[in-house]
Amino acid sequence: MRASLVARLSLLTATTVALPTLLACLDHPLKRVEYEAAQEEMEGIQIEVNKDVDILFVIDNSGSMGEEQANLSENFGNFVGVLEADDVKANYRLGITTTDDSNYWCTGNNVSAAESGQFVLSSCLGRENDFYFAGTDTNAFPEACEAFCSLTDADLEIQPTTTDVDPNPRARPWLENIEGATNLPEGVSTTEALQCFGPQGINGCGFESHLESMWKSLRLAQNAEQDQYGFLRDQAILSIVFVTDEADCSFNRDNQRTVFGEEGVGNQVFWSLPDVQQSPSSAVCWNAGVSCDFSLENDQCVSVNLDVNGNETENEDEMALYPLSKYTAFVQQLEDDKKSINPSQEVIVSAIAGVADNYDQTGFINYAEGPNANDENSFQANFGIGQGCTSQVAEAVPPVRLREFAETFLVNEDDTNLFSVCDTDYGPALDSIANSIRDQLKPACMPDCVADTDAVEPGLQPLCTLEQTSNDGSGNETVNIPVCGADDSVPEGADVCFVYLTDDERDQACVDSGYNLEFRIVRREGVPAPGGAQVSATCQLSQQRTVDCPNLPG
Repeated sequence: MRASLVARLSLLTATTVALPTLLACLDHPLKRVEYEAAQEEMEGIQIEVNKDVDILFVIDNSGSMGEEQANLSENFGNFVGVLEADDVKANYRLGITTTDDSNYWCTGNNVSAAESGQFVLSSCLGRENDFYFAGTDTNAFPEACEAFCSLTDADLEIQPTTTDVDPNPRARPWLENIEGATNLPEGVSTTEALQCFGPQGINGCGFESHLESMWKSLRLAQNAEQDQYGFLRDQAILSIVFVTDEADCSFNRDNQRTVFGEEGVGNQVFWSLPDVQQSPSSAVCWNAGVSCDFSLENDQCVSVNLDVNGNETENEDEMALYPLSKYTAFVQQLEDDKKSINPSQEVIVSAIAGVADNYDQTGFINYAEGPNANDENSFQANFGIGQGCTSQVAEAVPPVRLREFAETFLVNEDDTNLFSVCDTDYGPALDSIANSIRDQLKPACMPDCVADTDAVEPGLQPLCTLEQTSNDGSGNETVNIPVCGADDSVPEGADVCFVYLTDDERDQACVDSGYNLEFRIVRREGVPAPGGAQVSATCQLSQQRTVDCPNLPG
């Protein structure tokens, strides 16, 4: 008879991470044997199963973004399709904010007119005025909203849900799909909802503050006094997606009057044509934060920290724009906190912005001479550089600060996280962004070689016992998890069950690692994992590793 060896492990499945009870009593305990020294190292092994992702879209809502928002709506299905695929089934939350952080030239002294990082979640059908660009005949409502959205706010009423920090059900300002249960009315898909919630109109401020809006949005999500509090989950992957055709203008509010010439004051150092212009253009944002050297072959333009007089400075209080370090340090801290739970986890940053099609991370090339360089109304005259990309639907500024921020969080050097806003089809970009999230989701591989308990029956016949431990604040509760029934059904009397995945059923990540067993945790529809839930498993391990797991290292 084959001797048994028992390994204990933890599957992270919910929100609050605590040390699992590895020696909890089992209804049918497996026979234990004395560990050898090398085997003792396996005690307390954790399997990192993470299907949770929090996604923030920062969408440019300035006057030139009508066609781009229509393109986004048309292709939201690509993004959602990856997250909801049968072999992914991500537990996702999706929040939306805009690039509008106000500016005197946009809102006067009415700062509250801007989103400034607040989540927005209402049907575009009820916001028709947002799709008119002030002072022009431009109306983006038919193409950006009506063409894809047919649902009103009444049709899209957000259903009450709880969070890790708030056990009281209420409507939240984000979309979510947790264990297959959405916070949308029955019969409404996430794609349909996004096609109504996503379009933000074109009446937002033209001094787009992408990074500051992101920073404020994530900070508000950490503030217990805000509606979006609880959006961020400690163990969840964080994905940040920017959609814009402009340069970042995250300006230092203390120096706004000087930089933008508010009410006739200021030195107009960053104005492209101060003697001609009656008001600043968005080129102020470019001139205040970017320096270009066209003698270089690559990376001709880089971010710089300039004071209100155009001199480089290291004093943040003197800067015209907030430094990139403010934002990289903030997001890096979020990533570090997540890595303390899951060491392999990365924050994922992506941007659909003013880069060329099939951008390859080599920098901006040959932008020294754009078209119509001698025309005082041309892009070249305003920015001193050619467009980042152009098409029938867009003319975009090279996103230097946004590019450097995004590339700081590039997960794989061979990949890209920048996509062209000038593309006529955002489907491939959204598909790629969603797949970068998919790559971070962790299958429940058993990180050792599991014994085959029946040498006669074909295939692996594992023997494992699983438990779920949770804590709702009143103490730990432990329940045994049964094996799922036919068609992965949850047995009567249980809210969760598990499935053994062996052979070709395993995720490729498990196969590549040489592991011969994976678990799939199945929850009853509409019953997500309780707060602080973890699953522990006890499995009989093989003593013939070279036979049962020939591809397992070591």
